Amino acid sequence: MTALRQLLTGVVAMTLVLSACGGEDDSTTEAGTGPSCEQVEAPAPKQLDLQAPKTDSPTASGVAFTTSCGDFEVTFDDRAPKTAASFQYLAEEGAFDGTPFHRVIPDQLVQGGDPLGNGEGGPGYFVDERPPGNLSYTEGTVAMAKTAAEPIGRSGSQFFVVVSADLGLTPDYALVGDVTSGLEVVQAISQQGVPGADGAPTAPVVIETATPIE
Repeated sequence: MTALRQLLTGVVAMTLVLSACGGEDDSTTEAGTGPSCEQVEAPAPKQLDLQAPKTDSPTASGVAFTTSCGDFEVTFDDRAPKTAASFQYLAEEGAFDGTPFHRVIPDQLVQGGDPLGNGEGGPGYFVDERPPGNLSYTEGTVAMAKTAAEPIGRSGSQFFVVVSADLGLTPDYALVGDVTSGLEVVQAISQQGVPGADGAPTAPVVIETATPIE
């Protein structure tokens, strides 16, 4: 299994809700339904070889993302301080800047944070922190991606944002926090995928900057 490529595939495939009315435009959301996405070039892959952060709790309250579809903010959940500290560190180091959302399942989730842009990259280290046992991956939840072979709560740099009401997953994926501003932007990103499919968006969607929120 290639790293991270198979995240959630079986569970999400069973819970996919097919879009009843897909638009024909592959670069923007449907008129009047939300933000539009700029047409951009796919970023070049980049290699990361970072050392693990030395702190186990964040000093920021979250991370603000600027993307080619608009802006959104993630607020950290205080139940996952070690994962949040790593997420802040990755933003500070520019790990997310100039990387794509490489995986989209319309109306389900979007996944990004891979410096290689193909689902196989990472930051050069990993963090282990089990998520809360009662965690549900509901709309707006931000969590870290991992392969089925990796232990519960392991994370690198790849993350996903939930767009559906509830993915119905067991609490295996490290918690980061929630989208507290700009959820409509994440929804617009999810609409760049092919209805009913699990894979790359039909046009590149790029994280331009990710900045810790003090």
